Amino acid sequence: MKAQTTSTAQPRTLVLTGYGINCDNETRYAFERAGARADIVHINDIIETPSMLDGYQIFSFPGGFSYGDDTGSGKALANRIKNNLLDEFLAFVGRDTLVLGICNGFQVMANLGLVPALGGFRGDAEVSLEHNESSRYECRWVDLAVERACPSVFIRGIERLHIPIAHGEGNFYAPEEILAAIETRYLACMRYVLPDGSPANGVFPHNPNGALHDIAAVCDPSGRLMGMMPHPERNILPTHRDDWTLRREHARRDGVTLPEEGEGMAIFRNAVGYFR
Repeated sequence: MKAQTTSTAQPRTLVLTGYGINCDNETRYAFERAGARADIVHINDIIETPSMLDGYQIFSFPGGFSYGDDTGSGKALANRIKNNLLDEFLAFVGRDTLVLGICNGFQVMANLGLVPALGGFRGDAEVSLEHNESSRYECRWVDLAVERACPSVFIRGIERLHIPIAHGEGNFYAPEEILAAIETRYLACMRYVLPDGSPANGVFPHNPNGALHDIAAVCDPSGRLMGMMPHPERNILPTHRDDWTLRREHARRDGVTLPEEGEGMAIFRNAVGYFR
């Protein structure tokens, strides 16, 4: 799928903030580093002036604990949007726009029905992110394999990622018929794998939460909307990796140069590149 012709050389990105969201600055920095103009905007300001959405091409739900996750991860924020901005969001995603949800943002998108939106976006949830099977908050680095046939704009040209997770409710669940449709339409963008790239098969800690089919990310059929549990904004510089000192030493001994960017930057560069 190709982007429609646009005169937007530098797409504008709205990075949502609000009560309990705590990854907004990192997400904005990643989009700006990728070449976008990014603004952090409070949910209350959007509700007050919903027409501001017309001025943006990318919308991002960052990670955090919106409204303290008191009623379940992402549910309170999703309900605020449903009750105050549903028509505006329908109009936003109806344009040639992108939406990226990371961790808590994925939970919000799932509760809103933005992904997988098999029959289109109507505001009804089709999947959920349940409590981790470990019954603990898991914060660790994971390996991901990308589904090559997936239509997602965000994963173009990416085969593998090594990025961190940090969540208590990342256990991807979908009813059998929804899960079958996700697989048939290749909407499972990324899956947890072993370090050698073989399937995690639900085995902890490689699959850190028990997600069905090792699913770490899902998109809608258009490929323009994607939610993911791991945090790409936490690996945008080489020094962000958990093993960067070891990699630096191997590079020194082998006489090679380390990449200038962390692997997570590819997600944001793909988003910005869609409009160029």
